[in-house]
This record gives sequence, structure tokens and C-alpha cells, in this order.
Amino acid sequence: MAANRTSREDRRRVARMEARRAFAAARAKRRKRDNLFAAAAAVVILALAVALQVSWFSTDPTADELAQLREESAAADLPAVPDPSVAEGKTFTGSLSLGQGEVGVELDGNAAPQAAAVFKTLADEGYFSGKDCHRLTAAESTSVLQCGSPNGDGKADQDFLWGPVENSPADGIYPAGTIAVARGDDVMSNGTQFFIVYKDSTLAQESGGYTIMGKVTSGLDVVEAIASSGTDSGGTDGRPKDPVTINSFTLK
Repeated sequence: MAANRTSREDRRRVARMEARRAFAAARAKRRKRDNLFAAAAAVVILALAVALQVSWFSTDPTADELAQLREESAAADLPAVPDPSVAEGKTFTGSLSLGQGEVGVELDGNAAPQAAAVFKTLADEGYFSGKDCHRLTAAESTSVLQCGSPNGDGKADQDFLWGPVENSPADGIYPAGTIAVARGDDVMSNGTQFFIVYKDSTLAQESGGYTIMGKVTSGLDVVEAIASSGTDSGGTDGRPKDPVTINSFTLK
């Protein structure tokens, strides 16, 4: 029984690695050919990854095959994403220090362990210090301040994309004070960016929604004050007119 259980675990582990490797290949293809054809290729590759997992669960690979796949998967160009176990069952509290004031925050590792693990690790590494909050939206149904872009231009780090979406509200309602993970077009495009909802908002859920990873515990008025100044263009979506820089992001 112990041997059978180990074999099943080996197959499960290798299947996960192969799926991640396939996603890395799809991501690289999208990066080289950022168009509809590349997106279609990514979908095909991801579908093949799912089929591969089913295949591995229904077969019994030899020890040599397992060793080869482990070696190939270990060499794949995969993002170094913190394991969800870093945050599972934990709640992190801390402070987001902006130029305009302090915002108390709480991340929920029960509801969103992968997201909480990523942002706890980034915060501990000092990633956010000096980063901008580059986007303010003030549309009737969407009121958020978005932060954490590597270069302050809203673009993601294509070498650090992860997923899936966790704890996304089925009704699309994101209450004021929500802290959620910003992402691109698909559910495996989370990165280093997050947004704070400063007024009850409704966001489209058709493509999977956004991970709610925590909430503001104090200082929401700091974000509201930033929003009250509007955008630098005077529109409902743009850079904050009152520039926002993160001094530090600490979590315990």
C-alpha cells in the first residue's frame, strides 16, 4: 500500500510540474508573439497540459520516466512563486505606508493562500518600497487605487506571472476596503500588482474575476483623499493627480 501511495504521489507531482512547464511555454510564446495567434496557441498548450495530467493519473510511469520528467521540469523556465503553505491558515497584519499617510492592512491566508504567500514574501523582500500607485479609477461602478507595477507604468513583469484566481466574489461586488490582486487577461496572469477599493465597486467576472486577498483595517480615508484629487488627465481612469509612492509595506 505504501508503495502504491508513493507512486500516486509521484504521478501527481510530475503532472503538476508538467502543467506548469506547459504554461511557461505558453507564456513565452505569448511574450514573443503578443497577438491572437499566440493566445490561441497558449490555450492549446494548456489544454494539452490538462490532458497530460489525466494521462499520468491513468498510467503507471517507470522510475526512469519519473526521473527524466523531474529533471526536465526542474530545468523549465518557471517563475519562482512562493508556495501557498507560506500563508495557509495564517492572517498577516501590517501597514502600507504611502507618501500621504498610513493604511492598515490585513491579508487572509485562509481565503487566498497563494496570493497571501506571494504578497507576504514580496513585502518581506522590500519589493514595494519606492514603487508607485500608478492608476486611479473613479468610474461610477469602479473606484480603485492600483499599485505595485515594477516600473510604475502598469506593465507586469512577464517573468513573474502566477495563478489561479482565488476568493473571487460570484456577484462581482468588491466592498470598500477590499484589497485584491490585479491581473491581465487570463487567470494565470497575477503578478506584483494589487488594488485597494476605496468605494463599493462592481467588477466584471466573465473572465474569472480578481482575487480578494485582504482588507484595509484603518486609513481608508487616506486613499479616499488621494481619490478626491482625481486623475492627472481629469478623466475617470489614469494616474493620480496627487502622485502616490509606497514608502514601505510591512506584514507580520
